[in-house]
Amino acid sequence: MVNKCISLLHSLLFPANCTLCGAPGDNALDICTDCRQDLPRNNNPCSRCAAPLTSSADSREICGECIRNPPPFDRCLTPYLYLPPIDSLISSFKFHQKLSNGRLLSLLLLDFLQHCSTPMPELIIPVPLHKARLTERGFNQSIELARPISREFRVPLEISACQRRGATHAQMNLGKQARRQNVKNVFYLQRELSARHLVLVDDVITTGATVAELATLLKNRGAERVDVWALARTP
Repeated sequence: MVNKCISLLHSLLFPANCTLCGAPGDNALDICTDCRQDLPRNNNPCSRCAAPLTSSADSREICGECIRNPPPFDRCLTPYLYLPPIDSLISSFKFHQKLSNGRLLSLLLLDFLQHCSTPMPELIIPVPLHKARLTERGFNQSIELARPISREFRVPLEISACQRRGATHAQMNLGKQARRQNVKNVFYLQRELSARHLVLVDDVITTGATVAELATLLKNRGAERVDVWALARTP
């Protein structure tokens, strides 16, 4: 109740404006109704990895890659495609410390998940950054995306059990095979986790190499189901 009152007071004193066009925000978000409707939605995703399919595809269809090589995670949910203006919103959040974009993106992801028919996990794990990258950036974007989701769904957020062994090359500059090799055996668990259904939260899924590596680790250590919740999927 106190948090809701504070949120209401904040919205009255500091009304939201669209970060894209400057118009009044939609429902206290820093994006207006028109700009929100124009965001590049992932309308026809693969039901396993969330890769965009053709517009005529059935919503339950699985892509050819997942049929040939099923990923170690069980389901990936992503509301948007990594296209303008989602790409610039994420980039300015991650690399230019525009934290207001982080708040907007996390609430957009939360709103999407609230309308999904998916079982709730026992634990949420944001994809970890290496300590050097964390120090350089000042925050882990995956943790910031996950916090409102954890609070709203009342699912514990685990940010310390899973760690990276060392700094890796930026995935954005690598091809598919190189991405897999870049993150191979890079994660480890500092302690055992009792949860059997976990969710990994990340900002962008491209080939899925990072979340696949982490899902493999978790399943090898006893997890029965690992899902992925991310903001955007690369076309």
